[in-house]
Amino acid sequence: MIQQHILLLMVSLLLVGSSTDNSGKWGQIGHYVTGEIAERHLTEQAREKVNSLLGDMTMARATVWMDDIRSDSSYDYTATWHWATIPDGLTYEQAEQEEAGDIIWALETLIAELKSGELSVAEEREKLMLVMHMIGDIHQPMHVGTGEDRGGNDVRLQWMGENSNLHRVWDSDIINSLQMSYSELARELDTATALQIEEWQNSSVRDWAYESMTYRDRIYDLPDNMRLSYPYRYENLDIAFRRLLQAGIRMAGVLNEIYGDR
Repeated sequence: MIQQHILLLMVSLLLVGSSTDNSGKWGQIGHYVTGEIAERHLTEQAREKVNSLLGDMTMARATVWMDDIRSDSSYDYTATWHWATIPDGLTYEQAEQEEAGDIIWALETLIAELKSGELSVAEEREKLMLVMHMIGDIHQPMHVGTGEDRGGNDVRLQWMGENSNLHRVWDSDIINSLQMSYSELARELDTATALQIEEWQNSSVRDWAYESMTYRDRIYDLPDNMRLSYPYRYENLDIAFRRLLQAGIRMAGVLNEIYGDR
């Protein structure tokens, strides 16, 4: 079972020293992990189509393209597609929506467009990479925020003695502190059973968002001195691992559904 595997891995990782390099952007390593896991679960037909669209770019690398284009003003329309805001006690339908769309709207829209088969090759390639990235983002719990602290960006704290914020802790700090390559981490986490794969892939974009909301109490259970280190990582690593694995499995499910029968 994934819970047993995660517990053993958590114990072993506590022996590993932390990294103070927070330059990684579900951060880059997290996104790479989701792409690597997804590739392992593609059908042959889907893999062939995805590879033909990505060309020389690997699936792992493609998952961070949406972050790379943030410096390109021609993609400013995607700026609000990295997150959704659903305050506690509200549903997505009840919450105030971003005028330019959010991650839930964008995922539902782009997946439908990819399924239509009516896009040019260039459009299909770009929207494929956007979807791959957003599937990772929506599984990072801080990307489904309450609307009170910009997804944890305003929660200033220290991580392993270095200045950080709660969003970055979950985007990068926890994962980077393991000092594992994305391929190593993907290999360790790729333990989902056939039943789990079926259950996880038989879910909607909105289900994924609501799942992220369920972790808020644990994520915001912070010490008074706002100094996070090994105890916080130990208590929450199972969430990070589970969400990375679910994102990869569900990414494969979406791509198989889009391309598996063509």
